[in-house]
Amino acid sequence: METYDVGSMPLEGGYERFLEGAARFASSPHVRGKEEKEGLAEYFERTVVQGFLDKVKAGIDIPNYPQFRDMMTMFFEMIDGVEKMEGGYIEAKKLSLKGGSELPEVLAIKRNSREIYEKCGEAFRVKVCVTGPYTLASSFAYRDTRLYLRLGEVLSKVVEGNIFNGKYGRVELLALDEPVFGLVDDPTMDRGSEGRENLLQAWEKIFHKATARNVSTCIHLHNTSNDLFWDVESLKIVESHVEDPLYSSKRTKSLLELRDKFLKASICITNFDELIKRRISTSVKEAESITERVGEVWKELSRGKIDPNIFLESVDSMRKRLIDVVERFGPERVIYAGPECGLGSFPTYASAVEYLRRVSEAAKSAIKR
Repeated sequence: METYDVGSMPLEGGYERFLEGAARFASSPHVRGKEEKEGLAEYFERTVVQGFLDKVKAGIDIPNYPQFRDMMTMFFEMIDGVEKMEGGYIEAKKLSLKGGSELPEVLAIKRNSREIYEKCGEAFRVKVCVTGPYTLASSFAYRDTRLYLRLGEVLSKVVEGNIFNGKYGRVELLALDEPVFGLVDDPTMDRGSEGRENLLQAWEKIFHKATARNVSTCIHLHNTSNDLFWDVESLKIVESHVEDPLYSSKRTKSLLELRDKFLKASICITNFDELIKRRISTSVKEAESITERVGEVWKELSRGKIDPNIFLESVDSMRKRLIDVVERFGPERVIYAGPECGLGSFPTYASAVEYLRRVSEAAKSAIKR
């Protein structure tokens, strides 16, 4: 059972400094040699590379590039023709890429492939996540049903520009992050609607860019009540949150076989507030008191008075969750395991890395069972 993570990690250090470093690194992609680089660009590059190496050392088989930036903003910044207004984004002109299609994070890993290879002791594999057209469209002040197609066109070029296959490492997985999809009642997604068909086409175009280059595809969801994703031919792997009906429904098994798709088993909760609540709920009864206590815990965490690792789910609970999913759907359909979502909200970088280590241990021990 191989593992991958969703992507985000908490950043230790100045966020504004990291953002400026990303911008400077992206604006000078052909610069070579440390003596030629500006300090901020080098800071960004080393932070990303070290983050990737830490995921590898934690035992994650196919690490996502370390996503320290906001998943919405980082992609909007790549798109020309978008302007941010008080009520949300608007299309000021035809959407296109501002400059290059490469994500700075992916470029940093690609450029340092040999170093990563030498430290890993073998060729490495990367997962690339891209924020999906539905989720990006949700931030627009106004959206017609063809917005999904226009965003899909731009995002397909981003996917194309971030796939590499070299001597030292390669992109193995392409994930489309659609956390907003299915969370609200959206008439544009009703069966037979133009919006639904346009989103399906947009997803298909994006995923096809990956499959055409022998890269496997997955979709990251927070809710699977809307089943449109099953219709995407170029999509192979589906994942959602731990308690989503996807992992308990009998219909899932039949659809996996009918559509020839696979599951990533989400084996641990990543909402840190929820992790805190589950630990303190036995001693605190009323909802209001629980909320207050969660706030107090965060204050203590920020002061370093509590070890955040005490709130992490155990290897045993992760292993049991994985075994349950595999027994329900079969090992031939459950081919990956990992956290349910990103770890960017974790109180410390070290606790996030420890969680990934537990995920890896759980997956490996479940195989030996």
